[in-house]
Amino acid sequence: MSKSVAIIGTRGYPSYYGGFETLIRRLAPYLVEAGWDVAVYGRPGAVKTDDPLLDLRVSSLMTKGLETKSLSTLSYGLTSSLSAARRKPDVALIMNVANGYWLPLLRSRGIPTVVNVDGIEWERAKWGSNAKRVFRGGARLTAKYASELVCDSHEIKRRWQRDFGRDGAFIPYGGDTPDRLPVVEGLKSREYVLIVARFVPENTVPEFLEAARELSKKWNVVIVGSSGYGGELDLAAKKLSEESSRVQWLGHVSDDKKLFSLWQHAGAYFHGHSVGGTNPALVQAMACGAPTVARDTVYNREVLGGAGVFCKPTSASISQSMLGLMEDRGLQDQLSRQSIERAKSEYSWDDICANYDRSISKLVPVSEPVSDLR
Repeated sequence: MSKSVAIIGTRGYPSYYGGFETLIRRLAPYLVEAGWDVAVYGRPGAVKTDDPLLDLRVSSLMTKGLETKSLSTLSYGLTSSLSAARRKPDVALIMNVANGYWLPLLRSRGIPTVVNVDGIEWERAKWGSNAKRVFRGGARLTAKYASELVCDSHEIKRRWQRDFGRDGAFIPYGGDTPDRLPVVEGLKSREYVLIVARFVPENTVPEFLEAARELSKKWNVVIVGSSGYGGELDLAAKKLSEESSRVQWLGHVSDDKKLFSLWQHAGAYFHGHSVGGTNPALVQAMACGAPTVARDTVYNREVLGGAGVFCKPTSASISQSMLGLMEDRGLQDQLSRQSIERAKSEYSWDDICANYDRSISKLVPVSEPVSDLR
């Protein structure tokens, strides 16, 4: 008898928006192979129905919601949870503590829940005070009502133990180690600086854009990312690219091969994320062998180990560290090798998917065989 799981809190399957979506592209087909009936809730227009890697055995269910920065997660989480409550899967896998508000609804229907708590959202600078209160409230309800928690880093796990008295399973994100890819047209291998980030202050984007002015005097600078909603940082990146022929702003890149090539051939990749746990972009950059300069945080040190250079969140420190790495080909090659080895040993997708399978399987009651009394 097959088991059923509903996956709530992503933009759908298959989608290429962010870390959760990358995880689900790998996890959903894995769970189908492991004997699960898998339904992934998503948002209309956010999935690639013509994706050649689409697994037709995964059910893709769309619900309605409000497409605004502050209400999209909550509104889609509510409509997805209402649908799941009607369908009654054996277990629900939920991404993001903002969906903690809907856990009592699922519990009332007897549906156990595994929640990936993501980062410490209520400390992110991109959210206003109301949004931070919403995330903090969602976290408290997650701590109270979730059957099991998944933490994507050891430090996030410690925070949940300290702040909410809840333990969780440590399951990070994975990365794909690609074959050698051609350099993106117009660039030369190891001769450009790269950033890949959503345009929010806590990803150290303003400081990098300032450093890019200095870096672009000597090296090409490639900027990947946007806010998704327009705004000051998008305008600043656009202005920078217009002022200097050495600066390219590519916006959001959904083509994995192009993104992997950019990481693979970068001379120095800057990773400025400060509030997450195990960041999916950092793991994938490591799997591609990107020589990395990272903002010095407990999360980035946990992921990179010794396979990176760490800097302060100032334009001067970023510029100095990036220039130092760009001018040291031996260090570039060393960090590239160490990153690939660490990604393979610590962040393999097969191990990660197997751990999710174990976490949700624990919550499915085992049916007792009916004895033959004849």
